[in-house]
Amino acid sequence: MGKRLKKIKKIRIHREGTDSLIYGFIFLATISLLLWRLDTKIPFWIFTVIAVAVYLIVINFFRCPIRRFPSEDTENIVVAPADGKIVVVEEVDEDKYFHERRIMVSIFMSLFNVHANWFPVDGTVKTVLHQNGNFHKAWLPKASSENEHADVVITTVDGTDILCRQIAGAMARRIVTYAKEGDECYIDEHLGFIKFGSRVDVYLPLDAEVCVKMGQTTVGDQTVIARLKNKMTS
Repeated sequence: MGKRLKKIKKIRIHREGTDSLIYGFIFLATISLLLWRLDTKIPFWIFTVIAVAVYLIVINFFRCPIRRFPSEDTENIVVAPADGKIVVVEEVDEDKYFHERRIMVSIFMSLFNVHANWFPVDGTVKTVLHQNGNFHKAWLPKASSENEHADVVITTVDGTDILCRQIAGAMARRIVTYAKEGDECYIDEHLGFIKFGSRVDVYLPLDAEVCVKMGQTTVGDQTVIARLKNKMTS
């Protein structure tokens, strides 16, 4: 596939948050101005303090850190597709795409995490599929199959298929996926974005070496969650 591309855009606030931040600021500022006109300023100050706190949380949520994986050697490396915490590391039956046992590694993103998602491996996008569903709390086991989710199957250079599943949570109501079938994809590139609390699952072959454990904090595009067995030398 050649040298890994470097197509990082210097975005400090993710484009998915631009409208929310602009309209949110206008809405909050309008209410503040109306409250300021009251005879007593107590409601104004109470609302302003709460509004500023909420707005700062939303800004933090839509942050888009500029990241590069620290090594040029990404062969057989699987990186965390999201910031968050490891909530599942277990073998499961994956009957939708692979029809075999797989290792599922799940990362839960809280409201305070960056919600941009990165491609976990270098390769070619094989399948992109969005499925409507429920909005259970993202850390529940049934969320992986029953919640609204978007699936991206990626074929690595040596032919290994990896499934990355973006899952909506109880608050999330919009999953954005930038991946397109047939496109080459690379670690360091954005796979998509999920608005508010949510989760990302990665389905790995059983012979993959898992490099994370339950409760571990992950940094998207930085934390190595697994190493794949090299088929070309096996």
